[in-house]
Amino acid sequence: MKIKEIANKLNISPRAIRFYEEKGLISPVKQEHNQYRTFTEKEIWRLQTILSLREAGMTIEDIKKALAEVDKEDKEELLYYLELQRSVMFSQWLELKQILETTDQMIGLMKQQQSLDLHNIFELAEGSKRLRESRKNWYDKWNFDHKASSHDEYVRNNNDEYQNYEEALDMIVQWVSPQQNEWGLDIGTGTGNLAGKFLTRNIKMAAIDQSKEMLKQCRRKFPNMETKLGNFLAIPYLDEDFDFVVTSFAFHHLTHEQKKLALTEMRRVLKPHGRICIADLMFENRKKQVEYLQDLSEKGMNNTVKAIQDEYYSILTDLLEWFDKNRYITKYHQINDFLYIVYAVPI
Repeated sequence: MKIKEIANKLNISPRAIRFYEEKGLISPVKQEHNQYRTFTEKEIWRLQTILSLREAGMTIEDIKKALAEVDKEDKEELLYYLELQRSVMFSQWLELKQILETTDQMIGLMKQQQSLDLHNIFELAEGSKRLRESRKNWYDKWNFDHKASSHDEYVRNNNDEYQNYEEALDMIVQWVSPQQNEWGLDIGTGTGNLAGKFLTRNIKMAAIDQSKEMLKQCRRKFPNMETKLGNFLAIPYLDEDFDFVVTSFAFHHLTHEQKKLALTEMRRVLKPHGRICIADLMFENRKKQVEYLQDLSEKGMNNTVKAIQDEYYSILTDLLEWFDKNRYITKYHQINDFLYIVYAVPI
């Protein structure tokens, strides 16, 4: 098939086809005597794939990487690139949503006050900016991709960070008390251990994680569970999808500001009466945090202090305060020195 025929068939210009050829995405055969391009079925399929990925918002560079995985027939890597693209689009959508909400607030103030004070504009703009930066500034400094293959073994053998691990997961399931027709979301699922406990009760679950290697392990253990690449700050689902959201041993990877954004995201994807359950490493309050870290410093345990500070342990009172301000009823239980479980139901 010649270039004009394929252009008509795919409803694009010959110039666009030549552009993709110049970028090395397609390599049609050129006839020796006249240099006319001839497109095989494989090239037509490849070009259609490029157009579809461009429509999804992928850059030329990312498409080139994705097509390389197609050529190697590595379906898992291709799936990763597509999921990564979806994750980026969800983040962009949330940012646009935040801008729209900020604009609506300005319009509301304008209607109410018949004017818009400079201070109001500054406050709303700064708030929107902080949320955007909180979402963008998170990165995986713990390298969970590298840890994925040995994660389950590490959890079983690490009695410090993962002390009372199974007890915490079982308590989450017990407190959530899911019904057969409900749909739950596990955020920061890792290899899917918490979500798997719900699955054994025949509860429909979805699971997200920012680590592609963790998700690979999760899919191998639970091939029928829906998994998506994503994180606390940009949950790749639409509003009001889930009956409950759960997370275990993951919330402490967020800064204080990011935690508030994460809670807002959880609330966004929950149905009006959806509930939240978090099991995580926490200090009871800021005074206890300061006293504990000071005690470690006095004992010369500076590496332990640094490790705790790098992990962003939650402050229980801050968490309860957020739920209270957002009209949730809460209950909590301390499992060990640092491990708490918090359960919240909206009023």
